[in-house]
Amino acid sequence: MIRNTRRLLLVLTAGIALGGSRAAAAPKAIQAFLERHCLECHDADTHKGGLDLATLDFRPAVSTNRARWTAVYDRVEQGEMPPKKKARPAGPELSTFTHLLGGALLSAERSEIAREGRSVQRRMNRYEYEQALRDLLHAPWLQLRDHLPEDGVAHRFNKVGQALDVSHVQMARYLSAAEEALRQVIAGAAGEPETRVVRYRTRDEGSYTGPMKFSVFNTAPERATFPVLGFEGQPAVRAGTAPITVGEAQAELRDLEGVGVAAGSYEPLEPKFQGFQAPMPGRYKLRFHGYSIWVGPGPTNRWFIPDLDTLSRGRRSEPITVYSETPPHLLRRLGDFDVTPEPAVHELDVWLLAGETIRVDPSRLFRSRPGAGRWKNPLAEKDGQPGVVFRWLEVEGPIRGEDSAAGIRLLFGDLPIQRGGPQGSSIEVVSRQPREDANRLLRAFLKATYRRPDAEREARRFLPVVESALKSGSPFAEALLAGYTAILCSPEFLCIRERPGRLDGPALATRLSFFLWNSVPDAELREVAEKGRLLKPEGLRTQTDRLLDHPNSRRFVEAFLDYWLDLRRIQTTAPDATLYSDYYLDDLLADSALEEPRAFFAELVRENLPASNLVDSDFVWINERLARHYNLPAFEGIDLRHVPLPPGSVRGGLMTQAAILKVTANGTTTSPVLRGSWIMDRIVGRPPPPPPPSIPAVEPDIRGAATIRQQLDKHRSQESCAACHRKIDPAGFALESFDVMGGFRERYRALGPGTPEPGVGMGGQRFEFHPALPVDCTGELPDGRPFRDIRELKALLLEDEPQIARNLVRQLAVYATGAPIRLGDRAEVERLLVRTQADRHGVRSLIHGLVQSRLFQNK
Repeated sequence: MIRNTRRLLLVLTAGIALGGSRAAAAPKAIQAFLERHCLECHDADTHKGGLDLATLDFRPAVSTNRARWTAVYDRVEQGEMPPKKKARPAGPELSTFTHLLGGALLSAERSEIAREGRSVQRRMNRYEYEQALRDLLHAPWLQLRDHLPEDGVAHRFNKVGQALDVSHVQMARYLSAAEEALRQVIAGAAGEPETRVVRYRTRDEGSYTGPMKFSVFNTAPERATFPVLGFEGQPAVRAGTAPITVGEAQAELRDLEGVGVAAGSYEPLEPKFQGFQAPMPGRYKLRFHGYSIWVGPGPTNRWFIPDLDTLSRGRRSEPITVYSETPPHLLRRLGDFDVTPEPAVHELDVWLLAGETIRVDPSRLFRSRPGAGRWKNPLAEKDGQPGVVFRWLEVEGPIRGEDSAAGIRLLFGDLPIQRGGPQGSSIEVVSRQPREDANRLLRAFLKATYRRPDAEREARRFLPVVESALKSGSPFAEALLAGYTAILCSPEFLCIRERPGRLDGPALATRLSFFLWNSVPDAELREVAEKGRLLKPEGLRTQTDRLLDHPNSRRFVEAFLDYWLDLRRIQTTAPDATLYSDYYLDDLLADSALEEPRAFFAELVRENLPASNLVDSDFVWINERLARHYNLPAFEGIDLRHVPLPPGSVRGGLMTQAAILKVTANGTTTSPVLRGSWIMDRIVGRPPPPPPPSIPAVEPDIRGAATIRQQLDKHRSQESCAACHRKIDPAGFALESFDVMGGFRERYRALGPGTPEPGVGMGGQRFEFHPALPVDCTGELPDGRPFRDIRELKALLLEDEPQIARNLVRQLAVYATGAPIRLGDRAEVERLLVRTQADRHGVRSLIHGLVQSRLFQNK
């Protein structure tokens, strides 16, 4: 009785909320079709797939309801419904249904677009806000993204207004980030402007009693830093019976002094130049003097322990990864280079934050995790092992250029600035007419900040903020800072506002810049927009090419792939330390894997290569570590390069890249369901329906008793599961040839009874896994076409090349406009595909086509 009463109250409440309205029924012809062909499976009693068409309202004017009916339209129009085992409707009946339903949906959609536009107003996401403030304030070193809350995602991207809410918590964070950015720019202006060149020698980097630095010679040889003079060891220095350095009195010998390592950077071995700390944020040049060495073997019975006094010239180059470090252990990757057996200087041009120091990691070398006498250096040979020597780091900076002063000039114009505080750590701006100067400076700041020509008129809205601060006794610079912070968090700056209909020049410039640079328009783009040239096809094409050819387009590549391909999640899992110990601790492999799809996609854009390369290509972008991982011909070097693939290679395209295979696995196991669903959704553009909430996931057996395919066969035997899995699993089965890090395999790995695979992981521990059951990578597409492996699957998918391009356009459209492709947009997409047929849908041509389309040029 109580349950029934509650149900009655819910019904009454729902009736009040709806104004007592009854369910809206579909037109009679549509309803008749549903009764004849659909309701047997999709009524209140059966509701297969969670769809009850008997009670589903017909309200196309409501976007969520229209989306449900559009899904019905698509399934019927594409011939998926009614299913093959059911009687198919006659041609005229089918045409009438799709014509009536499609027409009703299109009519409602067009009315909504005319009234509101395709996209809704949205705020900048945190990627965009960071880049916008970097560009606006001429401060490329700003790190603001992590100060802001994680953005919501809709239609896969963080560019859709419905998911980018604005709460008081977010506004507080944006205010804090804006103020922090402004204060860092001011702090940079307050610091010592002189550019200095200072050399930090590794032999001067610490003491025997200090924290671990270069010149603290560890007694554990496998984790040691050790003294090197040229290519000779120095046992007396290492033992502490000779001075750590000959000093300035013997300049020639001092220049040959260095500190060596035979292992990669990993606690407690963390080679760093702690003598340097960036005095202020800005641009610096880092020059490293280093070279590779060969370290002799230790005792015969433990030859893999290095003899730190027996050294010789290195046998190959060694990759070095450079990080900035904010104490205690906050690392930021700055770049990399290769040291060679010949001592040489290597330079990086970087942006540093105040207080950051520099850490170096010989990233190919093993990361010592000794334990119970079972460890072994996997790179050691009977006659020794590789190592690296660093002599010094030379820092030039902060480098003061025209841009260095541009940020402070934007804030305070030509007003005199007085530096004060300890070592000039603060500034005060001198103003004899505070109100007039504030008004003038606010107008200039608004003109630079807001993305329309008449923005400076709004200074009167922010001038009271400055005046109030001045009245309360704040210094002039602090008062202006309050006004600027308010501007940078105002809706006119924070939000991307567009009016329904065709975008005007400034709005189009904003959309183009946020598409390809993830930031506000630069001066040239704004000028072209204000003069009306951006509204002409040739002017828009010229600016699109300019933005794509600029180094800032890397922002587009990174942000687009981060969300389309889920690359932002690549660090959320790590290879299991026991089952995949050959990948465990291998940061060089993980970093290289992340860069590969970025370099690959950038070439597709740069060279206008066909979109079919997304599925299969005859080249890869790899470095030495990835070449070894992919079993391709070996070469040396950490830099990624374009490498042609040998005939018959399983590599090529996105699906077989290590990063993709990693983000579609969990670090311990792989699942054909997850990978297959991901491929059909992200690459092919035919997403399968989500799994029913009541069905548990099939967990692979890491003990090796049964393969995931055998487990899935039992699952697929259920009729309710088979229909979806016929669409999902095939691509996933083909990818079973690849493990959690993208390594090719013919057998699964297992733990437990069995003979362990011979070998040693990067942490120095022997493998514990053993080969288990063989991988079966055969399959059959839903239309019955069979394949034997990933090569044949790729060939089958490429029989419909336009679908690969069509999906890419859809992904780009959401990213660029903040709105998905709707039913009424599909014809525009097809026209774009027709126009790019001549170059087989070149990726750059697709971008140009999208920018020139009404999808992009209208709200």
